[in-house]
Amino acid sequence: MDDKGLADETARHGQNADGPAIVAIGNGEWKTARLTLRVPQQDDLSFLQDMFSRPELTRHRPNPTPDDASTTRDRMARDRAHWAEHGFGRWAVLVDGRRIGFGGVTQSLQFEGLNLSYHLHPDYWGKGYGLEIARAAIAFAINDLAAQRIIGLARPANPASQRVLLRAGLVYQRDVPLHGAMTGLFELRC
Repeated sequence: MDDKGLADETARHGQNADGPAIVAIGNGEWKTARLTLRVPQQDDLSFLQDMFSRPELTRHRPNPTPDDASTTRDRMARDRAHWAEHGFGRWAVLVDGRRIGFGGVTQSLQFEGLNLSYHLHPDYWGKGYGLEIARAAIAFAINDLAAQRIIGLARPANPASQRVLLRAGLVYQRDVPLHGAMTGLFELRC
């Protein structure tokens, strides 16, 4: 789809000019200005293992231990099960056919609303992809899922992720205990 097509879809989906459109292109795939978002597939497992085995990515978790193969398989199984049960979930995120991360919205287990999350391979940090994923997920949640509340969770030790949530339109509410560590709770009321 060309830039004009994305601009038309942006207007149709109600996104403003500073947020990317998200356009369903079929077969479990969506597009933004730069990203392809798709349902996770089993062949994403090796990328997921590589991404979550990196200490620089896992250092903001309560247990900063990088994922082993078993933990990654469990993560993939949870993501795929969420899609099967709810019809939406975290996407595999690609740029020019290369996997760069995972992100989207899921049913929150601890809080009311949909949980916005995004994880990028460290090779792709600092390029605005996290914000693009967040804005696409918010547009999808509002327009396709009729979400009433979207939350994001980011620890104070991860100010970059907190900035993404704020720039995407979420508002800091308070710190909450989550998996043994205080975590910033951000929300967007839709």
